[in-house]
Amino acid sequence: MAGLKDKIPPHNDEAEQAALGAILLDNDAIDVALQFIKAADFYSNANRRVFEAVLNLYNQNRQKADIITVVAELRSMGELDRTGGPAYVASLTSVVPSAANIDYYAKIIQDCSLRRALLKVSGEVSARSFDESVESRVVLEETQQKVFELSESRQTITYTSTHDLMPRAIEMIEKLYHSKGEFTGIPSGFDELDRLTSGFQDSELAIIGARPSVGKTALALTMAASITMEKKIPAAFFSLEMSDIALALRLISMQAMVESQKIRSGFLKPEEFGKITTAMARIYEAPLYIVDIPGMKLLDLRAQARRLRSKHDIKILFVDYLTLITSDNYYIPRHEQIAEISRSLKGLARELNIPVVALSQLRRDAEGKMPNLADIRESGSIEQDADLVMFLHRQRESDQKAGTEGDGKTQLIIAKQRNGPVGTLDIMFLPRFARFVSLARHA
Repeated sequence: MAGLKDKIPPHNDEAEQAALGAILLDNDAIDVALQFIKAADFYSNANRRVFEAVLNLYNQNRQKADIITVVAELRSMGELDRTGGPAYVASLTSVVPSAANIDYYAKIIQDCSLRRALLKVSGEVSARSFDESVESRVVLEETQQKVFELSESRQTITYTSTHDLMPRAIEMIEKLYHSKGEFTGIPSGFDELDRLTSGFQDSELAIIGARPSVGKTALALTMAASITMEKKIPAAFFSLEMSDIALALRLISMQAMVESQKIRSGFLKPEEFGKITTAMARIYEAPLYIVDIPGMKLLDLRAQARRLRSKHDIKILFVDYLTLITSDNYYIPRHEQIAEISRSLKGLARELNIPVVALSQLRRDAEGKMPNLADIRESGSIEQDADLVMFLHRQRESDQKAGTEGDGKTQLIIAKQRNGPVGTLDIMFLPRFARFVSLARHA
């Protein structure tokens, strides 16, 4: 029995020739073929060269591809003899009677190409698995990423007519009309914000930026608590700065409305114990999953996120914070590492089809002034990749005398929103409980 290495990779010469013959018979067939295949999908070098010649003609103001023009194009490319000469090109038109089944032929070519790509990936994974200098989790992450890239690259390009779109559009409008105040995304817990954003949207990357000690973690944790405790929506909170128990104590403080300092010191009144017990019961039932790995690598974050999505069906992911993630490519400059991390988080949001909310530090020179997009620390790619960018801004003199609840008025600035308006709204920071509330609830 022949070994795997002796097997011929999946291909179908007849389908390749039939697809090319259909295109030569009817030039409109190329538009159908391009929905499924590209030149690299052809296994036969001769057939690939013919298809490349057809594409060259297609790109030259849609010049008609027939036997004569394709032969001329192959000659100008210096590929005619290597293709089989004019006789081979002419023979393609005799393979099929018409171009009626071009989509069928193209799908066969696409399927064979995908199988060859999978075999290539499996070979690479096998070789990497035998390399003991590479950690197994790195191999696993690379495999997941390659399979995802294959899946993304093989999505069929399609179009939809307005005739088909209108029934779906009216169905959505009716649903929104009857739901009234409900949002299309995951509600943040701040109605004013959700009215501008319609909630955190699936597949989008949101950034919350601020200088240290303004309240990035407090805002993200407030949102996560609202999402999981009030809406019962599963969420994950990746903490690269605080331990899981520290976050748990913060959650208890903000939910019980008992000062965090009292909880840490242990000087609690009997009635405060009652509040804490009630709050802990709510937190206990919340579908909130905290991942606490200091110095977390990018591949660890992605692998854990996929696991939480698969096992617990999380609907939103918080990352505290972006610039603490360790890139797998530690040898490249830091700004390039941050760009890689930013792109990867955006890709993760698309892959898992959930919102990813990442916190980010702002540059030192943003201190004391209204922040803007240029203040995002270490890389402009964060601004480019993000679908939604929000900043927290509060005057430092307010921080210094934040002994009363009235001192924490904070501006939440929507500086970028790919699919909606920008603007500024006011929220209230309650420093004793490390939580934010809307001004309406605080009044």
